[in-house]
Amino acid sequence: MINGDLSARLAGARGRLIIELSYALTRCGAQVPEDPGVVELADLLDGVAASLHDTTRSGASAELAAAVGHLRAAHRLGGLLPAVTLWHLRQALQRAVTLPDPREPAAPTRVPASQTC
Repeated sequence: MINGDLSARLAGARGRLIIELSYALTRCGAQVPEDPGVVELADLLDGVAASLHDTTRSGASAELAAAVGHLRAAHRLGGLLPAVTLWHLRQALQRAVTLPDPREPAAPTRVPASQTC
């Protein structure tokens, strides 16, 4: 019965992490489906990371790309190694903290003095 309890706890934690990732994506304006899977979240997060192409957000873009990698790893593992899958989901969520707030304007890019009039 110990394995059953552990499996139930890990499944609950996985569900909570997916919900938190969904909320983070929704806050930045992504259209998250009703019951998203890990691959759908990875694709949405990848789209958000691709939209952050300016130099002022390159750090956020790199963190989001790492989060996408963790989500894809979690998908590949599936249910084989639930604890490792949870680790990847937590890593993705920690990196998703860098998602931009759509209410905040992007910092203006600085034009070098040599390119000014």
